[in-house]
Amino acid sequence: MPRYTGISSEAFRHPLDRQAEQALRSVPGFDLLASKFVEFLYERPQLIYNTGNCIQVGPRQYATIHRLFRESVSDLDVYPEPALFVSQNPNANSYALGKDNPYIVVNSGLLDLLNEAEIRAVLAHELGHIKCGHTTLIQMAMWAMSVVSAISEMTFGLGGIVSSGLIYAFFEWRRKAELSSDRAALLVTDDVDTVLQTMMKLSGGSHAFAHEMSLPEFIRQSEDYQELDKDNLNQIYKFLLYNGYGSGSMLSHPFPVERVHYIRDWAGSEEYRQIRLGNYKRSGATGAVDVTPEEPKGKQESKADAKQDQKTKDEAEALRRQIEELQDQINRLKRQ
Repeated sequence: MPRYTGISSEAFRHPLDRQAEQALRSVPGFDLLASKFVEFLYERPQLIYNTGNCIQVGPRQYATIHRLFRESVSDLDVYPEPALFVSQNPNANSYALGKDNPYIVVNSGLLDLLNEAEIRAVLAHELGHIKCGHTTLIQMAMWAMSVVSAISEMTFGLGGIVSSGLIYAFFEWRRKAELSSDRAALLVTDDVDTVLQTMMKLSGGSHAFAHEMSLPEFIRQSEDYQELDKDNLNQIYKFLLYNGYGSGSMLSHPFPVERVHYIRDWAGSEEYRQIRLGNYKRSGATGAVDVTPEEPKGKQESKADAKQDQKTKDEAEALRRQIEELQDQINRLKRQ
């Protein structure tokens, strides 16, 4: 498997992930929520819970999973090495959280469904979240939702800042963040079919009937899904589904067939080819999201940097306006 020594998360981070984060940070109330998050939420209780309630993977505990994990950590140059736990849960799922003490939890149902190559893809995907610094914002999103659900009990001034627009912006970013982590999975496995096969199994895979599943058919299904966008009404329905209409809750991940489209596109790109050749942006540290407001840049900033920054700001502003417009649509629908 390839190893990307010193690779920066910016080398593979999806531009939609970057733009959605900029839009999230621009939503009124984000900075205050970030400061309250740092003040009131701690990682240690979660680490204690996992240590007490799950199986921690190591050289003599799930040795095969430990080997796949250590190889993936090395491939993506993630430091420090996160903790890895297996939870007794039949749902085929996994997640990564934590900043100072990052960790990954993999459900036992996922291990029963996937083969070794596919498990490697999942581990690399979760490591991609840690590498990109997604875990801090994911925890903030989860905390913001808990604030909304218990808003009447809050006494430290959060009621006025956790708006539906901020929640929407968090979920919009979370969905885009998955695209970056899918790229991390492709970098580690170096096989797009393995990544696609993993997505197919997590969408509706069956261990008993795995021999009757067809990856080409799943890819065709993804192409059919893209064709739906030619009808504007279908685009509206997609938006509504992503934001809880029909299911009752917002979706934290893009539809799998949509992720198939994005990762296939990147697998055939020059950017991916150059990374595989060793031509990628390097960094002395893993990616991390700082939840404090950014300081303005100095006067020594080059014209090229200023131009790129302005482009990013324009894209973020456009996405922020889109969030506001879509929120207005939600409000109108609620009033009907």
